[in-house]
Amino acid sequence: MASEDIAKLAESLAKTKVAGGQLSFKGQSLKLNTAEDAEEVIKQIEEFDGLEALRLEGNTVGVEAAKVIAKALEKKCELKRCHWSDMFTGRLRSEIPPALISLGDALITAGAQLVELDLSDNAFGPDGVRGFEALLKSPACYTLQELKLNNCGMGIGGGKSWKSSAQGKPLALKIFVAGRNRLENDGATALAEAFGIIGTLEEVHMPQNGINHPGITALAQAFAINPLLKVINLNDNTFTEKGAVAMAETLKALRQIEVINFGDCLVRSKGAVAIADAVKEGLNKLKELNLSFCEIKRDAALTVAEAIEDKAELEKLDLNGNYLGEEGCEQLQEILESFNMAAVLGSLSDDDEDDDDDEEEEDEEEEEEEQQQLKERGEEEQEPLTPKKIIDSQASTPVPSPPVDVATFLAFPSPEKLLRLGPRCSVLIAQQTDTSDVEKVVATLLRISSVFKDEAPVKTAVHETTDALMRKAFGSATFNSDAFVTTLLVHMGLLKSEEKIKAVPSLYGILMTLNHMVQQDYFPKSLVPVLSAFVTKPNRALDSCSFARHMLLQTLHQL
Repeated sequence: MASEDIAKLAESLAKTKVAGGQLSFKGQSLKLNTAEDAEEVIKQIEEFDGLEALRLEGNTVGVEAAKVIAKALEKKCELKRCHWSDMFTGRLRSEIPPALISLGDALITAGAQLVELDLSDNAFGPDGVRGFEALLKSPACYTLQELKLNNCGMGIGGGKSWKSSAQGKPLALKIFVAGRNRLENDGATALAEAFGIIGTLEEVHMPQNGINHPGITALAQAFAINPLLKVINLNDNTFTEKGAVAMAETLKALRQIEVINFGDCLVRSKGAVAIADAVKEGLNKLKELNLSFCEIKRDAALTVAEAIEDKAELEKLDLNGNYLGEEGCEQLQEILESFNMAAVLGSLSDDDEDDDDDEEEEDEEEEEEEQQQLKERGEEEQEPLTPKKIIDSQASTPVPSPPVDVATFLAFPSPEKLLRLGPRCSVLIAQQTDTSDVEKVVATLLRISSVFKDEAPVKTAVHETTDALMRKAFGSATFNSDAFVTTLLVHMGLLKSEEKIKAVPSLYGILMTLNHMVQQDYFPKSLVPVLSAFVTKPNRALDSCSFARHMLLQTLHQL
């Protein structure tokens, strides 16, 4: 290590905070690659008697450095809190599991009894869960109360791996955080099985995970077996009526609930009425109810307001972004004023006029689409699970899959259909796409990327099909690459257009696909700064896919 690097490290370590059994290197931007890089950190750890909390957030730790830090931790039996979020910035995903395994093994060797483990904002992906699986199963975590895995890109596979970690001796968790992880229904259902075993949860935070009503229903049934629950945050998932009704039934059985955050969850009017009934029947400790941006109409919103009449502890009611209309907003305020509770109502600045679309029609369409997806996966919708069934659930028997052609896949894309197109899927799709038409190329690319999954067969098929399509397009002398990137950004909702164009519902697939595309020889390097500029800008849709966004920006930066 150069002398100036040592001086810089020494200066950073001078800022190290020591207080109440805690040693903090938080936010020092230390780049610990080798054993030599980590010498001063190790010295601080070894010389700290009675170490109870170690903060490593905001630094970057490599495999070799993790091993020597781990060696120092092997003698720290009093360690209880590991604040290890955002400590692998710029690392390859393949580096993270071995680093975590080293650190976890050290805690096991030390005989530590953890209370809190925070690994949030580490982009370790589905395979990364295996990096701390042994730790979670060990006696070091028998005392674990808080597990935070926010924004780690776990995906469905990570959710299933975490379920297996919770088996054996049940964890005594009180707080579980796993927002922005693309868990979807399968990952959420796997976690629900684990929650059903745990039974001690007090707070669950799982916003922005792409969970629909089957996953919501599984979670609701698991929550019913956790009677101490105080906080449920499922913001920005998709309940629809079925999920909302299932959750409402669970709420009737939970007496300790203080915070319900179902904002941006599409509970709609019928779901809101069901939740209102649950609130009215009990929940006397309720402090916050968030049903914002849920497509709730006026009458249902007023029913929610009436339900909180005797909730003396309530501090906030959020019904913003629904369909009350001006008159409905006034009626809502009048009802709350009659209870002397007008102060609890949040802003209604984003309220919309009452939408006259038939809500039942929308639910039926969604149900038909979900049933079709279940059939394609070889499953039929099951009868509602009991708590026992959650724990003892088994996979259903697959049914034969119907044949698929390119037109069917592009009309109703799914991972299964792409794989069923066979080994020539990439050639077939490229052949049948008019690459002289930028709009058609973008539309096809978005359909291909929409089925992206981190599972090897699907990911490979998406990459190969994308390569065949885009190599053909960019290889054409008449193809306008600038028009392509502009059109793509419009359809992603990152660039405004004079025409009214509906943005894709999720950017995860296209961001992960772009991360592959930009590294290929056919991709024009002149487009890199344009993509980088728009993906860097603040955007709500990008924020909900922060793992994929981080991966793409990291790749663009390296080009």
